[in-house]
Amino acid sequence: MLLPMSVSILWFRQDLRLADHAALQAALARGGAVLPLYIDAAGEEGLWASGGAGRWWLGQSLQALAGELAARGSRLILRRGAALSVLQALVHESGADAIFWTRRYEPALAARDLALQRELRAAGLLAESRGGRLLAEPEQLRNQSGGPFQVFTPYWRAFLREIEVPLPTSAPRLLPAPERWPRSQPAALADLVPHAAWMDSLGEHWQPGERPAHKQLQAFIDTALERYADARDRPAIAGTSRLSPRLQWGELTPRQIWHAIGAACAARGQEAAEWRSGKYLCELIWREFSYHLLHHWPTLPEAPVRAAFAAFPWREDPLQLRAWQHGRTGIPLVDAGMRELIATGWMHNRVRMVVASFLVKNLRIHWRHGARWFLDTLVDADLANNSQGWQWSAGCGADAAPYFRIFNPVSQGQKFDPEGHYVRRWLPELAALPDDYLHAPWLAPPLLLAASGVTLGVHYPQPIVDLAVSRRNALGALQEMHAAFQ
Repeated sequence: MLLPMSVSILWFRQDLRLADHAALQAALARGGAVLPLYIDAAGEEGLWASGGAGRWWLGQSLQALAGELAARGSRLILRRGAALSVLQALVHESGADAIFWTRRYEPALAARDLALQRELRAAGLLAESRGGRLLAEPEQLRNQSGGPFQVFTPYWRAFLREIEVPLPTSAPRLLPAPERWPRSQPAALADLVPHAAWMDSLGEHWQPGERPAHKQLQAFIDTALERYADARDRPAIAGTSRLSPRLQWGELTPRQIWHAIGAACAARGQEAAEWRSGKYLCELIWREFSYHLLHHWPTLPEAPVRAAFAAFPWREDPLQLRAWQHGRTGIPLVDAGMRELIATGWMHNRVRMVVASFLVKNLRIHWRHGARWFLDTLVDADLANNSQGWQWSAGCGADAAPYFRIFNPVSQGQKFDPEGHYVRRWLPELAALPDDYLHAPWLAPPLLLAASGVTLGVHYPQPIVDLAVSRRNALGALQEMHAAFQ
């Protein structure tokens, strides 16, 4: 008598790949069939769920993943509903006796996963999570006092000293299929992505999926890695990797990136100590630091790490917030960045810092409004990086830029977009302005504005705030906060 084949459910989440996938490797190591599953468990991410742009990417990447699975004799089962109920139903339908997934770190999902694991194990199932989203788990590194790090540089040094990054594993050629496939819900994929007019252009700029992710990584190594440290701050130059959405949706793992860059640098004669501490891998470790903070400070998306900022006198101004969101502030570098965001679902990192500083300092609008907008419109927005980045900009986070350090968007534009290529791309109504006035058109003589086809308030907005006055007001608000906190 033949015994029934054992079945392991592989629950995909933000790990939409087949290579270097620890949960998949664990399922394969058991022997028997592997049943790939994606659950649209809407509502279980809490208040900080992925927004429209991220869900667009998710839908496209799931389609690519389904194709990769089909090429290996498998298929992707789609379901919608509460994760525990869906898993229990699929166990009943398929006879599965094990479930594997990749660890998540968002507070709501981490708590959900622990409760779910207890329920599944109580029912006699093997239920395990695996790493793969990070180079080091948040618990691995501790400061000299045995607590979590709050400053990046010591964290970075500890990482380089203590963490060895294993080589990534390859994708399997075939996946053993169950004797009978349970039903899927194709409508779950169709309904996954909410439609909005601004999302129509995302497909012109991105091709989600594991294969395009690897091509993009190789293109970065071939064309931009060597000049990354110098070119990364120039938004008009293709000087960054743009791999952040690939990491966010798990089409690439950080250790695949780590070792690909290490191999390229070694081929160019760099010693390991040199390439490991290079600027690009430093940015990869900054991502690790953000997850370290989110794990140890689960209130990071909501509350300032620096308690004094609970007393900061933020302003509520829906009209100014909307002007910022839609690139209508009258400050060219800020508006160019916000329009790039709406058109592409992405924004250059230097410009992200500028637009964030403008919102939380010149407008004094709460950083949570910015974090929520980025989470909705960025294809790469994850809760750890997004929350840490906004708290950094607002001066209220761990190892944050001081609040009194206020980016001037005019001088930032003149320094990092001196020829105006970036601003002219996203603000074509200002394209005819000469470089001297492009980043501050309100300073241009009226005759020059007219000759350039620009009437402020008609073709392009007047500034919604005076930069010098709003800077003084921001510093005054900081003093008010300190006085209130004493």
